[in-house]
Amino acid sequence: MDIYDIIIIGGGPIGISCALEAKKNNLSYLIIEKGTIANSLYNYPLYMTFFSTAEKLELDNIPFITSRPKPGRQDALEYYQGITRKYALNIHLYEKILLVNKNRNFHVTTTKRTYEAKHIIVATGFYDIPNPLQVKGEDLPKVKHYYSEPYPYAHQKVVVVGASNSAVDAALEIYRKGGEVSMIIRGEEIGRRVKYWVKPDIENRITEGSIKAYFNSEITEITPDKVFFKQGEQALSIDNDFVLALTGYLPNFEFLKSMGIELETEACLPKHDTETMETNIEGIYLAGVVCGGKNTHLWFIENSRIHATRIIQHIINKLS
Repeated sequence: MDIYDIIIIGGGPIGISCALEAKKNNLSYLIIEKGTIANSLYNYPLYMTFFSTAEKLELDNIPFITSRPKPGRQDALEYYQGITRKYALNIHLYEKILLVNKNRNFHVTTTKRTYEAKHIIVATGFYDIPNPLQVKGEDLPKVKHYYSEPYPYAHQKVVVVGASNSAVDAALEIYRKGGEVSMIIRGEEIGRRVKYWVKPDIENRITEGSIKAYFNSEITEITPDKVFFKQGEQALSIDNDFVLALTGYLPNFEFLKSMGIELETEACLPKHDTETMETNIEGIYLAGVVCGGKNTHLWFIENSRIHATRIIQHIINKLS
């Protein structure tokens, strides 16, 4: 069995960044990804536009060329998948990791085989586990935790839960395709991190009544034809065909704990050295959004690219 210097868990932008850095430094590596390349981006809404400009999404000074001021989902998929082709990165796709344990080295068991490596980089992102509403009826077929495009919701009564970028984009797109949109929002305003060119649009649609927004509200129950919720102390209900519960997503904390990584505070922050990115388990590193635990807004592509250089430099120092 080949023994890799590094196995990278996750084939998203930061996992790819780690692979590029390993390759530059002549370290043997393998990316293992349970889906396609940049799988989380692939599952984003079809017409999503990034907040960041193209140069902030670049890896290893490889130009990200797009004709638009801010790239969209398809631009990003072309860019990141193109890098894996051009640089012939060693990546195994549609292979889910079942177990990581450590003897002298790490043994990584997947749905296909077992690998051995001296170091592990966890770059798994956070898009796989929806943050649940935890209300009766959430398991009904009409409740969706992912949104891709507005067409299925034309002429339907749709409740969008949340006030983040994803919720706002969905609400606006569905409204413009003829859906009757209501937003149920726990806070008292649209999220402050909503894209600056979109925020006035949603606020104007709410002000004019085209989209109904219930602030300071929480769903209490979902039935096949209604949504029940409370706004302050008032109990309310509205007729409903679909619920888009776009309330965020979480890293796979059980997977982290299965490797022995300690989670700290209520935010489930994985324990790691912020300079080297090494966790409490020697030889296991974290890269990207997974470092923030439940605070998934702390790390994103443009500010976590530095993780790759920190990790690879620390590994080189240990191997030399």
